[in-house]
Formats: sequence, structure tokens, C-alpha cells
Amino acid sequence: MTAFSWIKHSTSLLAGIVLLAQPASAAEQKKLVLGAGCFWCVEAYFEAQPGVIEVVSGYAGGDSANPTYKEVSAGLTTHAEAVEITYDPEKTSLRKLIDFFWTTHDVTNGNGVAPDFGPQYRSIILYANAEEKAVIEASKQAYQNSGKINNPIATEIKALDRFFKAEAYHQDYVKNNPNNSYVQAVTVPKLKKLGLPFPKPQS
Repeated sequence: MTAFSWIKHSTSLLAGIVLLAQPASAAEQKKLVLGAGCFWCVEAYFEAQPGVIEVVSGYAGGDSANPTYKEVSAGLTTHAEAVEITYDPEKTSLRKLIDFFWTTHDVTNGNGVAPDFGPQYRSIILYANAEEKAVIEASKQAYQNSGKINNPIATEIKALDRFFKAEAYHQDYVKNNPNNSYVQAVTVPKLKKLGLPFPKPQS
């Protein structure tokens, strides 16, 4: 191989490596909406998962327009606290994220996730199409038959109508409020139980 050919080969190889290292474009990214109790905790769980690009806290699963935290947390709507997860399908998958979801809370309790109870804190997964529903149902059945739980899964699985982004101060709440009493008493122990790191504060 001549010096010129070697340089040309090396340049092509380097370009290929750079291309593989690039994150998925907006068109290639996928989204998933789900809830598992307080969205502060759920956001922190999924931000730590490989392949996840962004997690946004919000409200979903209900029928009222423009819900607020005050309304949802007081149980004045039919929405649940939820998160919208944006992920790179080249680095993770819907099945992997749903398989992880079951491990984050008691999915056999349909009345919320300790220490927060009520329909606004219910376990819920919202699918965008029939293909997603099939993947979710398959994951659910596998976990139900895994021997890790004794009672039926109570998680609500329904079609996504619309996701409403929560107020700005709820975004990255755990990361931005590490000394908050709820974060210290609830989120930190849950992260430790799941073997997940505490989110790094914004620099």
C-alpha cells in the first residue's frame, strides 16, 4: 500500500468512526411516555439509562387540557405525573426501557407508588402505536412470569393522547435540588436500591 493509499484508507476509516459516534438525529430519536409515582424520581431513574438522550417531567393519561402541578397533585384531574423519554434506538430499545420500568417500583399496586398514593401517582405506560403496545405487553407478560412478583401487574397501559410538559422548576428537579427533604428521604434511597448514581448537579 502506497503512502497515499494508506492516508486515504485511514481517513475513510476515521470518518466512519466519527459517523458511528454521532448521536441520533432528531428524526431518528424515539420517545416514550410513562409514569411511576413522583416524576422527580422517575426522571432521575431514566436519565441514568444508557441511550437516553433527555427526560422531561409532565402530565399524561387524562382528559383535561393544560393541567397544572397544583391541579394534578391535588387529584383534581385524571392525569398522572409522567415523563417523556427521548432515546437513541441505536443505543437502547423500547423493550429495554420497559423491562427496566417494572423494576423501579411496585407495579402490583394500582393506587400509586410509595410514599405517594392516588391516581395522579399511578403506574402507567402510554403507547404511540400498535407496535409499541405489542412490545409493552410482551415485556409485561415476561415480567409477570419472571417469578419476581406474586400479584398481577396493575400498571395502566393505554394509548397516548397528549403529553403536557410540567412547569420549568420541575425539570431536572433532583439534579438541581439535591438537598430537598423529599429528594433526600425518598429519591436517594430509591436510586441506591436500583444501583443508580445521583444525578450530577448543573455546572
